[in-house]
Amino acid sequence: MSTWEHKVMQELTFKAVRSSGSGGQHVNKTSTKVALVFDLNASAAFNDEQKLLLLKKLKKRISKDGLLILQSDESRSQHKNKTIVTRRFMALLESALEKPKKRISTKVPKSAITKRLKNKQKQSDKKEFRKPPELP
Repeated sequence: MSTWEHKVMQELTFKAVRSSGSGGQHVNKTSTKVALVFDLNASAAFNDEQKLLLLKKLKKRISKDGLLILQSDESRSQHKNKTIVTRRFMALLESALEKPKKRISTKVPKSAITKRLKNKQKQSDKKEFRKPPELP
């Protein structure tokens, strides 16, 4: 684990809420759904540059208050749901913090241009030969 991962784990807040779906009386009695709440603005785990990057990439997932909320109710076990939502959260942060490689523009090879033009001419000739001949 990197340094920011340890700090982030300490800043996470978990809430257990009642889950919907099948399960009979078990669903009505226990709170198995887990909601993970992370306050990005108040976080000390990231520097300003990283926070801006996270805000930019996760803007659709972050509330107006700067809270990132993820939920899991995949399992009937609260412990498993907590593990699932934590893994999903870490994967989300790692993918958001990745900086894309700068694209190096390349020149189109002459052979590719020639090949395209030959195919174009071949197609044109094919269609030209389908026409009836012009009578004088």
